[in-house]
Amino acid sequence: MKIDPLSVEFTDEQKRYLEGFATGLQISRVGRGFSGGATVKANSEPVGPDAAHLKAQDKVLASGKKLADQERFKREEHPFDAYPRLKQQALTNSPPSPADNFRWRYYGLFYVAPAQDSYMCRLRIPNGVLKHWQLAGVADLAEQFCGPYCHVTTRANLQVREIPPKHAVALIEGIQELGLCSRGSGADNIRNVTGTPTAGIDPQELIDTREYAREWHYHILNDRSLYGLPRKFNVAFDGAGQIAVLEDTNDIAFAAVEVRGGFSVEPGVWFRLGIGGITGHKDFARETGIIVRPADATRVADAIVRAFIDTGDRTNRLKARLKYVIDNMGMEKFLALVEEKLGHALSRVPAEALAPRPAFDRMAHIGVHRQKQQGLSWIGVSLPLGKATCEQMRELAKIARDLGDGDIRLTVWQNLLISGVRDENVDLAVAAIEKTGLAVKASQIRAGLIACTGNAGCKFAASDTKRHAAAIGDWCDGRVEIDTPLNIHLTGCHHSCAQHYVSDIGLIAAKVPVGEGDDTVEGYHLFAGGGFGPDADIGQEVYRDLKAEDAPKTVEKLLKAYLAHRTSNEETFLAFARRHDGETLRKLADADALK
Repeated sequence: MKIDPLSVEFTDEQKRYLEGFATGLQISRVGRGFSGGATVKANSEPVGPDAAHLKAQDKVLASGKKLADQERFKREEHPFDAYPRLKQQALTNSPPSPADNFRWRYYGLFYVAPAQDSYMCRLRIPNGVLKHWQLAGVADLAEQFCGPYCHVTTRANLQVREIPPKHAVALIEGIQELGLCSRGSGADNIRNVTGTPTAGIDPQELIDTREYAREWHYHILNDRSLYGLPRKFNVAFDGAGQIAVLEDTNDIAFAAVEVRGGFSVEPGVWFRLGIGGITGHKDFARETGIIVRPADATRVADAIVRAFIDTGDRTNRLKARLKYVIDNMGMEKFLALVEEKLGHALSRVPAEALAPRPAFDRMAHIGVHRQKQQGLSWIGVSLPLGKATCEQMRELAKIARDLGDGDIRLTVWQNLLISGVRDENVDLAVAAIEKTGLAVKASQIRAGLIACTGNAGCKFAASDTKRHAAAIGDWCDGRVEIDTPLNIHLTGCHHSCAQHYVSDIGLIAAKVPVGEGDDTVEGYHLFAGGGFGPDADIGQEVYRDLKAEDAPKTVEKLLKAYLAHRTSNEETFLAFARRHDGETLRKLADADALK
């Protein structure tokens, strides 16, 4: 008897379940040594570019511990081996399974459901510098495949949003055609490398960071063994220019310093090395006493990353960053591992060997500023909370091409610079920028107003940070005359993408209880007195469970308390906030509001 085959149509949910079931079977096979991301022979160690990661995972399993889900996803199938499935999902406009949602972040794609039924894509732009035609090209891609806008991020990067699954592959391949890439900009990888945005044009810089950021960028891109770390990893280069890079919030901080003569090393410009920064977990990069020749920066960073690959936690995502390796192992023991990877000792000098860093100009990212090159200036363009429309991007690209040197420079302050504008063209460029609806002037409040994506586009965020930040700016601007640089940062979750802890006033989203039941509304915990660079410190809590609707008036009264009680016109908000504890700051603000 002939039996006809059954025709079965599975729903998307059933397909994802079956995929997860098959993934579990495959993982069990890998655990028993049947397959894996590197070539494995019977009774031998893994070999190939993924070997170090597999060995670290094997060590966890041999101890009887359980790998984090993300580690299992990587072990079962390396994301770079799964590109055909990403293409298939694009053909059918299918959302990814949880495992593939993690894997596609290796391509810079983040599926952000339930916030949106679409992807966000984050690029890689070393030192934040791109050409005018690249910015215009990203605008064209966004208009064709995404929401018709772009955001500048707090890593001096670009991200586009509202990408249907059917457009995901076309977008990332279009990005590559522009000479840009999104590879490794998400998941457990080394993120976009930041550097001084005025590199090469800053009158006070000690070193042009572009060369070193670029070298590190391509070093990562072309070495598969540097993907799939225990957790994400950030590296920054500060050339001692006028605009801060916030390098001390990174896992590796290279900060240019002038080394004086009379010590054990050749005097001149070196990088001071800090490691383990993660301010969302209330820690800055720690001083090591080590200085690095700029030409050796990539080799040293590579050794640090490889030591982290071997020692990072692969079981607990909350404790998997470099900071926790150093906490558990101790700085000297970790540095000994780094020196073992390098094959030689690192250079150490006492603090007195280093000259002080030139001071920051906290408004240098906005407005017209003289370059080191005679007759040229850069113009800092104020983007409302980092957002630019496609048309604005194309117009800015034309201004950079026709009136500047053709470069667009992104900053960690969520804005951009147009560099190389000749003196005789400055007024023309300013007028052209303003014609786009953007500005080159901003109040102290708006110039330092920063917000992450928020729950409008991120599943982790507890509040709509960009909307609430705009409300704070709209309410306070004009009601409070602040005459000193000020940063107000809103972040949506513990990842602290907007660095709320290092801001003069920082707000982290929270679900605020209301009434007697379990109902909650969007809100924040408010901190004050955070800082960076020479003023590095974590802000202290002033208000807890603050409703989002009350945030603008609360910031207003805190700023008015500062103006009323500062010791002089020269006292900054930071100094004022640090003279008082959180409770006193709250009482001053609340008391003044009742007058």
